[in-house]
Parts: sequence; structure tokens; C-alpha cells
Amino acid sequence: MTCNEKPTAAEHCDHHHHDHPAGLRGAINEIFAPHSHDAADSLDNALESSAAGIRAVKISLVVLGITAMAQIAIVSVSGSIALAADTIHNFSDALTAVPLWIAFAVSTKAATRRYTYGFGRVEDLAGLFVVAMITLSAIIAGYEALGRLVEPRPIDHLGWVALAGLVGFIGNEWVALYRIRFGRRIGSAALVADGLHARTDGFTSLAVVIGAGGVALGFPLADPIIGLVITVAILAVLRTAVRDVFRRLMDGVDPEFVDTAEATLAAWPGVRSVRSVRMRWIGHRLHADAELDVDPDLTLAEAHHVAHAAEHELMHAVPKLTSAMIHAYPAHAH
Repeated sequence: MTCNEKPTAAEHCDHHHHDHPAGLRGAINEIFAPHSHDAADSLDNALESSAAGIRAVKISLVVLGITAMAQIAIVSVSGSIALAADTIHNFSDALTAVPLWIAFAVSTKAATRRYTYGFGRVEDLAGLFVVAMITLSAIIAGYEALGRLVEPRPIDHLGWVALAGLVGFIGNEWVALYRIRFGRRIGSAALVADGLHARTDGFTSLAVVIGAGGVALGFPLADPIIGLVITVAILAVLRTAVRDVFRRLMDGVDPEFVDTAEATLAAWPGVRSVRSVRMRWIGHRLHADAELDVDPDLTLAEAHHVAHAAEHELMHAVPKLTSAMIHAYPAHAH
């Protein structure tokens, strides 16, 4: 379908186009609330999407493992107990991707007579777990920062501490960008949330670097103050993750998808009007239900053909739509 062929749906043909903030504002906005169309530029096959999600989790876990090993090497050289504790914390946080890995694997199971829509929802449950881990990170970061503000503690091995923090930040931010990009590609809110979780760990490591620099310059309170700033940053990331996961659990979709579906169906020959369009995500797969008023002069077979053809067109028009149920009624029936 092209815009020229369907002028009535032209305003929706480029339904992924938006104006985004440019420059520094746009970069900051992308970090704390990364833009998403929920499934833009996604893979076509649902099973392939699940496999891509598992692959993304595996690769990111390898990178985080290498990051943790590098930090362990630095700990062994510096002998810093505090740094060892932070490294263990980062390593344990990396393992939170395991439930998401399991969720992607389970989501490929075929539907049963009990779970007639399949097991895609387990992905959203994994998203809740990730949100809980981000919340825990914010609580721990805030608690530690306030504790060090009330009772300042000396920081030893400043150079090694800063180096380990830099390694942690680079590794976690790479994983965050990778997971978020793949999560958007396959339409997985849980994978995007896990990417945001990695970003919170990167923020924590960055706080270590900046705090160590402040202490080295003779400002010991720099460490807890930066810790509080990072806690606020984590809360901003948490807000984005909660919003995305909550929308999935509440069957929320991008309104543009509904606009595109209505325009596509209304433009199809034989369709008089579109009564309703409903959509929901099941994991990273999108399902639609629509009711159409069709020409009352059509025979039952012709009405069925119109509904089937409109469904086929809809599957091509809406990204990541893997199933649709189209109901056709004579235009005079109510």
C-alpha cells in the first residue's frame, strides 16, 4: 500500500514520523525517557522476535560479565573492600536479566486450552520484576548517599575506585543502549525496562567516578551529594519504566496504531464505516479486534471477502500486528 493508492489514509502512511527535541535537550530526554513507538522497525515474525530478545539478553550478559571481571581485576589490585562490595552489587544486578531470558523462552510456547492467547504475558510479569529491581536500586542509592552525608566516610584508592567506576559506567551504558534498541525493535516493554535498569547501574558507577574526583579535589562531601543526584536520576528512569510496563499490563497501545488501523479499514472498498478498533499487546505481539459496517447489498461470501481482505491490509499497515479478528455487519444493522 502506498499513500497515493489510499489518499484517505495518507495522513497515517508515515505514522512513525514525529518531531523530537534536538541538541542537548533531545539527548538528555532520550536518556531518561527514551522515545518509543512500541514496535517501530520491528521484525516480522513473532518467534523470530522472541529469539532476537533471547539473543539480546545473552549478548548483554556477556558484556556485563566482562565488565564485572574487569572490575574484579581492579579490586584485586587496589584491595578496596568498598569497591569489592560495589562490584558484587553490579554483578548481582546483571543477573536480573535471567528472568527476562526465561520469559522470552516461555513466550514461544504454543497456546493451550487454558492459556488460549499463549504465554506472551509472562514477558510483562518479567517487566514488573525489572521495575522492582530499579526501585530497589533507587532505595539503596538514596540510603547510602544519606548515610554518607550524615556520617562521611573516607575513600581510599581514589584512582582505582574511579577507574572501576568508569569501567562499570561504560559497560552498563553500552548494555542499556543495546537492550533499549532491541526492545524497541521487537516491541518488548520488558526488554526496554531491563535496558533502563542497566542504565541505573551505569549512573551508580558514574557517581563513583565523579565522587572520587570531588574527594581528590578536597571536597569530601562530593561523594554523597553526587549520590543523591544519581538517586534522583534513577527515579526519573524508574518513572519511564513504570509507565511503559503499566501501559502493557493495562493493554495500552500507541494511539497512532489505532488511527492507522481505522484509516486503513475505512479506506477499503465495501467498508461503509468502522464501528470500533481495539488493540492489545500480548508480550511483544500485537493483537487487534475490529467491527466494520459493510455495504448491505453484499452477499455473505462477499462480506467475508471484504473482511478478510481488510484484515490482510491491516496486518501490513500496523507494525508488529501478528493477529486480527475482523467482524463485518450490514451497514443498516445495529
